[in-house]
Amino acid sequence: MRKKKNKKPKAVRNFSKKNLFASIRSIYKENPSLSMNYKQIAKKLNIKNQNIKTIICDLLEELKASSYIKEIRRGYFRLNLKNLCLAGVVKNTSKKGVYVSVGDSEYFVPMHLSLFSLADDIVEITVYSVSKKKKLAEITKVVERKKNSFVGVLDVSSSGCFLVADNKKVPFDIFIPKSLFKSHYKNKKVLVQVTSWLSGGKNPVGKIIRVLGEKNNHFTAIDSIIYDHGLSDFFEKDLLDFSKNKTLSISPSILKSRLDFRNTNTFTIDPEDAKDFDDALSVKKLSKNLWEVGVHIADVSFYVKPADLLDNEAKKRGNSVYLADRVIPMLPENLSNDICSLKPNVDRLAFSVIFKLDNKANINDFYFSETIICSNHRFTYESAQSCIDNNSGVFVEELSFLNKTAKLLKNNRILDGSINFESSDIKFLLDKNNVPIGLKHKSYLQTNSLIEEFMLLANKTVATYINKNYAFNSIYRIHDKPNIDKLSILSKIAKQFDYNYSFKLGDNLPKKLNAFLKETLESGEKTLFQNLVASSMAKAKYTTKNIGHFGLAFSYYSHFTSPIRRYPDLLVHRILKFILKVDSFSSLNLEGLCKHCSETERNANLAERASFKYMQALYFKNKIGNVFKGKISGITEWGVYVVLNDSGCEGLIKLSSMTDDHYVYNSKEFCLTGYSSLKTFQLGQNIKVKILKSDLERKQLYLSIINL
Repeated sequence: MRKKKNKKPKAVRNFSKKNLFASIRSIYKENPSLSMNYKQIAKKLNIKNQNIKTIICDLLEELKASSYIKEIRRGYFRLNLKNLCLAGVVKNTSKKGVYVSVGDSEYFVPMHLSLFSLADDIVEITVYSVSKKKKLAEITKVVERKKNSFVGVLDVSSSGCFLVADNKKVPFDIFIPKSLFKSHYKNKKVLVQVTSWLSGGKNPVGKIIRVLGEKNNHFTAIDSIIYDHGLSDFFEKDLLDFSKNKTLSISPSILKSRLDFRNTNTFTIDPEDAKDFDDALSVKKLSKNLWEVGVHIADVSFYVKPADLLDNEAKKRGNSVYLADRVIPMLPENLSNDICSLKPNVDRLAFSVIFKLDNKANINDFYFSETIICSNHRFTYESAQSCIDNNSGVFVEELSFLNKTAKLLKNNRILDGSINFESSDIKFLLDKNNVPIGLKHKSYLQTNSLIEEFMLLANKTVATYINKNYAFNSIYRIHDKPNIDKLSILSKIAKQFDYNYSFKLGDNLPKKLNAFLKETLESGEKTLFQNLVASSMAKAKYTTKNIGHFGLAFSYYSHFTSPIRRYPDLLVHRILKFILKVDSFSSLNLEGLCKHCSETERNANLAERASFKYMQALYFKNKIGNVFKGKISGITEWGVYVVLNDSGCEGLIKLSSMTDDHYVYNSKEFCLTGYSSLKTFQLGQNIKVKILKSDLERKQLYLSIINL
């Protein structure tokens, strides 16, 4: 009987360097105490081919160079337990894999080794390859997942049911067992929660926890943004019942314990559509050269006590969220829009900073107090501006003094090194179904600056006082110095427009930035450079470790003036009341709360931006083919971004649609250049475009160039 031929070892038959590399890592990981040479590794893998054994030697040297293994004696290697696990944070994802930040280093993890990690997940990695071009690693454990639920549409086929996430940065689909799928889920947007990340298959496993509605419906689209960002647009019944127990009645004992400002001229200045009035100003002329100005802030801490139901919910939310067509409040509306809100002609409790100011904006004195106020008038920014411009109307003397003082405060702030940004927001005009029918540019008026300056003054004063009088950790709003690389890019772009500035840390940087911004005010590139300077800045955040606020040039800065819509402000109120011996406060885990509130703020900004981009796409849906003038606002390797002059909305010209030439992206000169024609597109260039497509799913407006 003929002997059966031995089958070729599996490792050889399916050999690839990639698979071999993974197999060697697995062997060392499964045998952490053993030291092995290339022969022993080859034996474990049933490899007899000498050429492959040579490759094993090379791979062992590569693993040694990455510190994955260490050489015990010549030719013998053992798992390097010291460098086995590194803790890091996922910074970004792509279809090929994820990027993990560990300190100042960044590692790339191929998708099949990523354990389905997403941005902001906290992970543990093992490094297996280090070269000049790239550091490669494997995610061995996801310590904390920041996202566990996803919005999307179900894809049903013979192979199964999968959720395809709306967020294109989620590079995997989620498997839904067919037993959990119902026929009416088809063509619906759904919210899915992952029940198993380690299913042993190619996809995480999930279950449907909410059907949001028809996938092409406007309200469904906004709901999708809300749930995809982990927000909640409703409050649970037990919390609403608890909130209803808070009443407007103010007992005589409370009145006696507070300074009474009800007979002092007091008013609010807010946007026309505002419902929650956090702040009010009172003004009293004490003498020819001395005024008393009260910055009165809603006393939310009187109604929301530490660790009660309202406090826990406000803490979880971190802040209110202002979407393009609705507000998701931090607190129930009976508090945010009524009991706490400093509405006109009703008594309200406030926590106040009282300043004595002379005609040159010098602060002669200040103090803090719990107060009771009654706002005499509700101004909009426009109506207050009209009083100042026409020098007539209710409280015109008070408004004129505040406006003059605000200008002096701002001028002093800029002289001290504060960066002078000017912004103009865009607001969509909506019909009764919340569909955008128009756009409105919200101009930055003197009265906007008036309110901003007095809020900045109050926040700075509170932070400075707490720093000097509180022995424990407090909450600061810090802003680090700009990124050196981004400043270098800003310098290069400025020179392209014949602005001779070189921006470096130190070297009177704030004054240079202000001089540059002032010089560009009358140019067509004003908005471009405002955005470029802003993007070169670090992100402001909350922390107990104060380093000052670079953008404002303040040594100490906190948020105190918006406790209805920001949880850190509520905490600062409690700290200040503790110092004033009005209330108790525990600073336990304050740094953790700072980190949490910074994260909720960032998440709110992302949701707000997503809702704006969706509204933009919806607004231009019936304008396909229309031609607009615009200005190039960004250039990337995938296309050109253009801001439309009339609306301020931004669209993308995809590089693939520019078919008249082969265009090459120059990252050093920030431009696209035609290979044959040498035609160039660069930042700030005026351009005429046509609306090519409005993609509601991607929330993206696509453009094409006219007369390319």
